[in-house]
Amino acid sequence: MSPVVASRLRRIQAIVDDRLLFQDELREVRQMQQWVLDAEHILSAAFVAEGSVLTNAIVADHFDTWREQLAHQVRENMLSARLQQCLEQFLQVLSNQRSHLIQCYDRPTFPRTNNEMERHIRGLKTRYRRISGRKNWNNYLLGYGRCVAYYDWWQQDAEHCQQFLHQTTHLDRVAWRKQRRACKTARSEQLKRFRFRQKPQAYLTSLEARWQAAAPTSVLP
Repeated sequence: MSPVVASRLRRIQAIVDDRLLFQDELREVRQMQQWVLDAEHILSAAFVAEGSVLTNAIVADHFDTWREQLAHQVRENMLSARLQQCLEQFLQVLSNQRSHLIQCYDRPTFPRTNNEMERHIRGLKTRYRRISGRKNWNNYLLGYGRCVAYYDWWQQDAEHCQQFLHQTTHLDRVAWRKQRRACKTARSEQLKRFRFRQKPQAYLTSLEARWQAAAPTSVLP
């Protein structure tokens, strides 16, 4: 065996030996990951056969049964100290969010996850990058706000364009002004948060200057 091969063999053996030191930690991480995957499996209603009736009660029954199984492991001290602590925290979060997690299953057309929305957002970003050549689209969102998604939906096909034209021809002016004010307010709030997160000190300084200009105080005698 040449010196080069022997050196590489020793490096590989050292890497393998280091990996063996973290086998227990890796096993625990995989077990914690499985808890999250099990929760996603239940909340996405993947356990229900296609065409079957799905309700909030059915999902809640499966979810609560699974939570009770995890809670039983905590009560019986069936896990290591680290897993015990992490599972207690995980169950605490699930308990706090329980009333908000299972609400949408009585509506057949309501999406179970936000995967479709994420894919749509990715498509919006991709099209903007192709048009502008820019990777960051913060300025685009700050400039147009929620209108970005509306415009993309209307331009998807001819039917959506016709629907848009039909709605605009029968639009009530009062309702339009109200909606326009709501959009401007939402975009203004988004812009304020963006400016504060990017340069908080400069934003606070500008607020103080505007406040002094708007409400000057007179010198006391």
